[in-house]
Amino acid sequence: MAQPTLFPESGFRRLRIDIAYDGTAFFGWATQPDQRTIQDLVEEAVARISRGDVESVVAGRTDAGVHATGQVIHIDLPDAVFADGLTYRDLRYKLNRILDEDVRIMEISDAPEGFHARFSALRRIYTYKILDNNEVIAPLSRYDVAPWYRPLDVDLMNKASALVLGHHDFAAFCKFKEGGTTIRTLEKYQWHRDSAGLLIAEVVADAFCYSMVRNLVGAVVCVADGRKDPSWMAELLANKERVSDSLVFPARGLSLTRVEYPSNNELLDRARVTIGKRGQSAAAEGED
Repeated sequence: MAQPTLFPESGFRRLRIDIAYDGTAFFGWATQPDQRTIQDLVEEAVARISRGDVESVVAGRTDAGVHATGQVIHIDLPDAVFADGLTYRDLRYKLNRILDEDVRIMEISDAPEGFHARFSALRRIYTYKILDNNEVIAPLSRYDVAPWYRPLDVDLMNKASALVLGHHDFAAFCKFKEGGTTIRTLEKYQWHRDSAGLLIAEVVADAFCYSMVRNLVGAVVCVADGRKDPSWMAELLANKERVSDSLVFPARGLSLTRVEYPSNNELLDRARVTIGKRGQSAAAEGED
């Protein structure tokens, strides 16, 4: 297992880049042969300006069709790129001119010492949106709201969601990946209905394994529309009984909204702790 690079090489600077994207037409974040991915587009755009190979490190490797309003990456670029007075605002402008309109660079800044976009992160925050009871999704919302034909009880959703909070093996809610771990700490899983009638979940964990959020949503919907008792959620978790693929909710309703990091003087320690856990448990490479 290659050791992650916690500091840029001499003559390079580490940049934190905040990114938003509509994941509809992408096969996820991570590079895949012969597929359109966000990683490829971003790295190719940066390489055109820096005129050198670029490798990005991302906070959360979102799956095909999943959106982001608060994705975070870091890249290490030579100081020479900025020798002629190129500012980070200029760089953002140039990158957004190159990139397709379904990916936007929102902010570029100097990464604090010890910052690692993936391993320094404390938690990832996702939202999931559902319009239930066979209501009509407005055209401008069609890409980030999932439809459901039955009415859903938000109180039952929260009762079921509460049963899976904490530090557990989430094998029942994750697609198996060779060499991966399904042990996660789910800090928050809470639903509310907004003024437009949308059911919105906020889902917070230290990290997510592949398809975890969409599995959790599908299971809770089974409770909320009356097919299952809330206790079924706890049984699935305890028995590590894999949720049927037929219950997994679509990617379109899911967005990575925020990644939280510790204070600057704790970034390096956090990264080292996370890397140590990764070495012990061979942490999964994919997320929602």
